[in-house]
Amino acid sequence: MGRRFSLSAQAEKVVIVEVTLFVGNLSKSTTEDNLNTLFTQAGDVTSVNVIKDRKSGVSKGFAFITMSAQSEADKAISMFNSHSLNEHPLKVSLTKQREQRGLIRVD
Repeated sequence: MGRRFSLSAQAEKVVIVEVTLFVGNLSKSTTEDNLNTLFTQAGDVTSVNVIKDRKSGVSKGFAFITMSAQSEADKAISMFNSHSLNEHPLKVSLTKQREQRGLIRVD
């Protein structure tokens, strides 16, 4: 009698490494659309979040932009750090990564 082996196929893990940028020194009139249009020149922008005062709704002068890849984020930094937008030189840098939250599954 031959032996039977059961092979379980492991699913390939697709890792999408999105990278978030801090963009500071924005004018109060800079919109998410303005930033999306600008940063799309460096690559795929997955989100733009201009931080606003909760009470007044006025921009606090900074935003977070998420790019779909590290290489695109690096390109955006080189293209737009010190770039003048609405007569304000932008300050663009990587945000510090937060640790992944959640359970770790060990099979």
